[in-house]
Amino acid sequence: MAIRNNTIVFTFDPASRRITAHDVHEWLHEVIRLQEQKVQKIRIDGIKRHVYVKLTDKDYVASIIRSIGGTGTYLHLTGEVSHVEIAVAGMGFKTLRVANLPPEILDDTLKTALTPFGQIIDIQKEEWARTYRYTFDNGIRQVAMVLTKYVPSHFIIAEQRVLIS
Repeated sequence: MAIRNNTIVFTFDPASRRITAHDVHEWLHEVIRLQEQKVQKIRIDGIKRHVYVKLTDKDYVASIIRSIGGTGTYLHLTGEVSHVEIAVAGMGFKTLRVANLPPEILDDTLKTALTPFGQIIDIQKEEWARTYRYTFDNGIRQVAMVLTKYVPSHFIIAEQRVLIS
């Protein structure tokens, strides 16, 4: 399997209308705001509805992912809106759920423990849904990161065995 370095994959909704290569280029420029000098290659896989954009460096990839999040939209000339998933190609941008980590353990400790597996973008605490009486922190942390290698499902952080999904 080939490793894609510094590449973002845009996955367009397969149920939506097809988008021309010209429109993809214009969307990348006008909506995603890719800097032309930082783009090395654009490849369109029409069957999978994927657009792969190879960029010059990983910091620029991370800044694009951070500024956009994991989703976007494409507005067709007809007014139809298509959903677009945006991720780092390969292992990519993932959101990990970390359970069984006591609240006393700081996010910095979690970040230090997970850094060998990739670049941490953000850490958020989950809360109970509003359907429950108490809507405070439920003890699970969501870690948005760009993986460079796989994270084990069980892991020791600050002498606590945590479950990662």
